[in-house]
Amino acid sequence: MANGRTRSPHTRDTLLAQPADCGRGNEREEQLLIPAGEGANGSLRELHINQPLAGLKIAVTRPREQALHLARRIEQAGGIPLLFPLLDIAAVQDSQTLHEQISRLAQFDLAIFISPNAVHYGAAALRSTGNWPPALRIATVGQGSAKALRELGIANIIAPTERFDSEGLLALPELQNVAGWRVMIFRGDGGRELLGDTLKSRGAAVEYVTCYQRSKPQLDAGVLTASAPDAITVTSSEALVHLWQMLGESARTALRNTPLFVPHERIAELARQQGWGSVQLTGAGDDGLLSALIAWAN
Repeated sequence: MANGRTRSPHTRDTLLAQPADCGRGNEREEQLLIPAGEGANGSLRELHINQPLAGLKIAVTRPREQALHLARRIEQAGGIPLLFPLLDIAAVQDSQTLHEQISRLAQFDLAIFISPNAVHYGAAALRSTGNWPPALRIATVGQGSAKALRELGIANIIAPTERFDSEGLLALPELQNVAGWRVMIFRGDGGRELLGDTLKSRGAAVEYVTCYQRSKPQLDAGVLTASAPDAITVTSSEALVHLWQMLGESARTALRNTPLFVPHERIAELARQQGWGSVQLTGAGDDGLLSALIAWAN
């Protein structure tokens, strides 16, 4: 059993904040009924193979809209997704500045999208002002953003295939000789400056475009601790800081040894500094998180 913990037989009535309703009713209760007597071992093996997260409560802390796909996949694997969104994402209030910047996009050599949110909100603003400039090079920090762009019909995307962060993108051959280039970086409010600073040091002119804003919802940390999650997923350093700040000393003690699944070494290092006792580094995206959860559960 994962981490020596007992798997919960409960269903969605234990979920945090609001249920991760993936449209399957009470199907899980029936699936978790394991017959006794003859054939029980076979049923147990079949359940383990088909639902490797059976009965395990997994806290998903992404913004709500982004959390639903991962929640569905956890549920399909037999787990109980607990939605506890540590960040809210919304369009920027100053849309005039955003549209003015995008109206000049054809003057730039390269557009970089920091996240799938940057693609979503940046593309929405672009649709209201015009089309993608045909000569514009497009780059992303990760494959999630690249996938979002491909779904919009954008091909030939510059993106790392191994390390999915600013450092990984900056290491690519396509970004070594950028002297004289004009670069527009689409992102949320704030964030790391490494990407822009490095491109400037290579001779590029860089302009940031704030196309969405993040905020920290007011949550009751007691709801999280009372639900006793078997594992917690956190996908950004900002979200992890918010979680740690909202937890009181008793809540930190209660959750400290709960396995914490994070997709980047930078987040993992922060978690260790905070005092989390079981930090699990995963691959990127939903695939990486789910694979790591299943490996841990087995």
